[in-house]
Amino acid sequence: MPSAVSSRRGSSRGVSRRSSRRVSRRSSAVLRLGRLAAMGVVTVLILIAGVWASWGTAQYVMLTKGRERGTVAVTSCGAGTCKGAYTPLSPGSQPRAEVVLEDTVAVAEGRTYTVLVKPGGTEVVRSGPAGVLHAWVPLGGALMLASVVVAGGLRRTRPAWVMGVSGVALVTAAFLVI
Repeated sequence: MPSAVSSRRGSSRGVSRRSSRRVSRRSSAVLRLGRLAAMGVVTVLILIAGVWASWGTAQYVMLTKGRERGTVAVTSCGAGTCKGAYTPLSPGSQPRAEVVLEDTVAVAEGRTYTVLVKPGGTEVVRSGPAGVLHAWVPLGGALMLASVVVAGGLRRTRPAWVMGVSGVALVTAAFLVI
């Protein structure tokens, strides 16, 4: 009889071990899914922020139909902006004594740049390939940052490498063209 009692105890222990393994597998699967979802959301938010930051300037540089085009001769820089005289190149554009261009490492005093006038003001943005690449630099940074999240959080190394290399290529191209 003692063997029957011990066999019942052993079988109940076996059942509880099996059920605890199932619960452990389920909870680890839920945690894994939660990690993937959280890292996916973080990645998407980083990329959306990069596009959002880039689109503020890129919309003017990429959608040029009907915009005033010209050149600006930079005469002074300070406090994050550069100023200079605007000379129109497109028909219907009016010359302006002073326009404002964002001061970046790509703008130097005494140089002339092709620009587009933002509607309703005296603010201008760089045009051409240099302007397009400069406008999308925040997206390049976001791609590099998101690649770390994709590699570490999502454990997807190939897409992470593609994103990281794309971001580096974009930022490098902007640096070389500007």
